[in-house]
Amino acid sequence: MFRYFGFGSNLNITSLLAKGVTPLASRCASLNGWQLRFNVQHFFRHEGGVANIERSGVSAEQVLGVLYDCPDDALASLDAMEACGYGYERITVEVEAEGECFSAFTYVGMAKFIDNDCRPSRRYLNIVVDGARQAGLASDYVNRLAAVPVHQAGDYPPFIPPAGDYPAFDEASLARHPMYTSLYGSVFDMSDARSLHEYLKSFFGGCDMTLFHLKRLDSSDGNESMDQIRHGQLNKTQLNYLNAYLNEYAREYRYVGRFEYKNKK
Repeated sequence: MFRYFGFGSNLNITSLLAKGVTPLASRCASLNGWQLRFNVQHFFRHEGGVANIERSGVSAEQVLGVLYDCPDDALASLDAMEACGYGYERITVEVEAEGECFSAFTYVGMAKFIDNDCRPSRRYLNIVVDGARQAGLASDYVNRLAAVPVHQAGDYPPFIPPAGDYPAFDEASLARHPMYTSLYGSVFDMSDARSLHEYLKSFFGGCDMTLFHLKRLDSSDGNESMDQIRHGQLNKTQLNYLNAYLNEYAREYRYVGRFEYKNKK
């Protein structure tokens, strides 16, 4: 077992479960002498910045969060989802919970991903605030979270694949292309992506990421499924969210084909 201090989207148990981490226990906790920031730039520009913690030098300042007891086999999933060693660094901190001090893992942003002009997206901040409320963090802290200014991404036109004769892929054929990834019926080549996307080449490569993204919506209940995607059973909010990402994938990567969702036998 290991202890993990969550302070951003992982305050939200739905978000944590979507990352493959099922905690054994949880309790409210505080990290003293640190401050919460939203200055780790997201891989995709329209998502703004995500949560980070920095030493404040003021002992009275604190970051409130949740201290989770987690099974050992969850650490690899958590490291992968937090882009450990690439976007975030895993460190050990001392937190207070229920009148006791505990050592716990947490994650801090790495220098190349820090942008102090970043603001969180509305989607991301909703997840953080909802998680803080569900966890029972102090109401004044939750109110301060809710008042954080958000990133304005603007509207996206409907994504239309480029004209031309492009090949079709399925799960098996996509897996044979480690630099290809797909999203809601479109396949993209990540080979020439900017350097900040280097981690995503191994994370997204050879996979369809539609369900991954849907489970990160602020309206997610964790029950989204591939069947819903295969049968076009997505609501307007989900479709708009995927459309934004399709536009951003097309901005970051090169369109190379379409993805066909085949029914499982």
